Amino acid sequence: MSSQNSAEDCLGWAARDSSGFLSPYKFTRRVPGDDDVSITITHCGICYADVIWTRNKLGDSKYPLVPGHEIAGIVKSVGLNVQRFKVGDHVGVGTYVNSCRQCEYCDDCQEVSCTSGSTLTFNSTDFDGTITKGGYSNYIVVHERYCYKIPDNYPLASAAPLLCAGITVYSPMIRHNMNQPGKSLGVIGLGGLGHLAVKFGKAFGLNVTVFSTSISKKEEALSVLGADKFVLSSDNEQMEALSKSLDFIIDAASGDHPFDPYMSTLKIGGVMVLVGFPSQVKFSPASLNLGMRTISGSVTGGTKVTQEMIDFCAAHGIYPNIEVIPIQYSNEAIGRVTKNDVKYRFVIDIEGSLK
Repeated sequence: MSSQNSAEDCLGWAARDSSGFLSPYKFTRRVPGDDDVSITITHCGICYADVIWTRNKLGDSKYPLVPGHEIAGIVKSVGLNVQRFKVGDHVGVGTYVNSCRQCEYCDDCQEVSCTSGSTLTFNSTDFDGTITKGGYSNYIVVHERYCYKIPDNYPLASAAPLLCAGITVYSPMIRHNMNQPGKSLGVIGLGGLGHLAVKFGKAFGLNVTVFSTSISKKEEALSVLGADKFVLSSDNEQMEALSKSLDFIIDAASGDHPFDPYMSTLKIGGVMVLVGFPSQVKFSPASLNLGMRTISGSVTGGTKVTQEMIDFCAAHGIYPNIEVIPIQYSNEAIGRVTKNDVKYRFVIDIEGSLK
């Protein structure tokens, strides 16, 4: 490694308190080790997690806090032991940057479920005692195990949202065999996660129905995202017409909502996966028991399935719908995220705007 890397200042944008307001901030990354990859960040997606921790919604934010865990960039240097990457490679970093590497889940490449707790990409304590800082910055140092190869022909701006939003829906779809052509999928919540669930569903050959409480999303769901059907979930007749017709549901809605009406649209033995975080989950046992249905939860995914997802997107031409912004617009963008005012993911042009 060059001595320049160990002394280089990192420029980022950080929140200093629970107002969440972001402003320029200089700090020093840890010295890259033999197993590390140093990455020049070109793009970083804005996730709702950035809202949660910049504004201390969980009471555990460590300031100054540099958010961002949908990171895409270019390798600028590698450690002596690094085998999978070389200088100039396009790479991604997702929601975690370390794990114990010894438990049954790490051994199974399910590091997100590490029994010791995975080290999150920001606001987490790293192995050296420092607090991790995320992708609203010009470079990052990460152990190669937690880096992902992005094919050269896949745009880095498009790759960024895959590292959280994409894998959050792809992982449970694979786990629950939602990739069987001809089966039917319902998607609740047409946001950053939901719009990618629609795209994956169509790529898997599924018949996709979008549920929404807003009729204004109908044209977008059908014409832009390619869904097969749109159902206004507040319309009882439309919901009843779907009774016992769906094999799977991906529930990406984080606002509180009833579960029984959606579960009634599942076939006998159908599977519903919750990837959003409503304040509570309530449903009648009859919705589960009488229909022999399964309800499951999921977060992101392990390193193996994440790389598979990136490769799948490149092979099938799946791209998130994004709005690329300069970092100087990040405060306004985060404000818009809280109002669901984005189609469907903000991506910060780090390379072009962080100076």
